[in-house]
Amino acid sequence: MKLLRVGAKGAEKPAILHTDGTYRDLSSVVPDLAGAALSAEGLARIRAVDAATLPVLDKASRIGPCVGQVGKFMCIGLNYADHAAETGAAIPKEPILFMKATSAIIGPYDDVILPKNTLKPDWEVELGVIIGKEAKYIEEKDALDHVAGYCVVNDLSERHFQTERGGQWTKGKSADTFGPIGPWLVTKDEVADPQNLKMWLEVDGHRYQNGSTRTMIFGVAHIVAYLSQFMSLQPGDVITTGTPPGVGMGIKPEPVWLKPGQTMRLGIEGLGEQQQVTRAWSA
Repeated sequence: MKLLRVGAKGAEKPAILHTDGTYRDLSSVVPDLAGAALSAEGLARIRAVDAATLPVLDKASRIGPCVGQVGKFMCIGLNYADHAAETGAAIPKEPILFMKATSAIIGPYDDVILPKNTLKPDWEVELGVIIGKEAKYIEEKDALDHVAGYCVVNDLSERHFQTERGGQWTKGKSADTFGPIGPWLVTKDEVADPQNLKMWLEVDGHRYQNGSTRTMIFGVAHIVAYLSQFMSLQPGDVITTGTPPGVGMGIKPEPVWLKPGQTMRLGIEGLGEQQQVTRAWSA
């Protein structure tokens, strides 16, 4: 299934992408794509409904983030061997963890606001993993049983804040609008192998990233199990799993940074596409 949330910010309705291309309203089935609705039982309830009998939503409406009420937005850094190489970083021996503020989350087509005093804003197409069942001290062989599905994430970053302002990476990752997710939550039964998905990102029509989840250092199952050793993962938590080469800071001979008025397009095979326009911050 391809699930989405449709409507104005804060008033999104849960929906399913029907086989005829329409968005069908799931409000009578689940209150939101959040919490218990993402459990195996919640997804089975949605799957059991004949989508053709549900009300049609206006396709001109805004598409919001594909998950509501996200509790944790966890991120894995330097998780692609070819991306680590372009940045000159050593291959991590264990996953590098950081958190992105949930206030960064926006819809896949919402504008991205470059933060006040920004110097080095950058892009990152990433595979998002959405938790559907509590995970605590689980083993890797059981990890995917705790996954509801997958989505596209643009893990936007302010590299000056991230690497030159001291402390940890979170401050460079958490600006408002720096976490577009969606358009769809694609349930795991539709993703045969999360470690074999093509992914790409363009800025103003120029393709900078053209990679695959095959080059992940730590795969999805390992990441979910690993995180569960340090914190419980709850239904609706989002984990973004790293980016392939082609980020702005890795461009040679000079890095390329985002500017106001640019258009980013990005996508992952089978998970849909996003598009955002960058805007300057204003009071």
